[in-house]
Amino acid sequence: MKMTEQRRVIARVLSEATDHPDVEQVYRRATKIDPKISIATVYRTVRLFEEANILDRHDFGDGRSRYEESPAEHHDHLIDVQSGEVIEFRNEEIEELQRLVARKLGFDLVGHRLELYGKRSRRGEH
Repeated sequence: MKMTEQRRVIARVLSEATDHPDVEQVYRRATKIDPKISIATVYRTVRLFEEANILDRHDFGDGRSRYEESPAEHHDHLIDVQSGEVIEFRNEEIEELQRLVARKLGFDLVGHRLELYGKRSRRGEH
């Protein structure tokens, strides 16, 4: 893939993101760096990055595709349905349980995606 200057800007925006931005958010952030970037360029670049497995697309139930760099290590997501906040986590007990379920059903697990949806408890416990 040819890395144009505009694609570099978009890649930088995505790599610096601490959230899971949608295309509109990536566009707004990218145009702060290079005002000449068009929304069409962002859409095309995000699609190219996704096809090249540089980027993962998520649908967290809010009607927007959201993106993150393809992680070096697997993780899952907990989505706060009230605020839209996405919390990344890893839990080895859940990972082992998923492998066990697959094995009991006669499969070797080759990948999975887990998304939990919730709202903060009034107790505020973590």
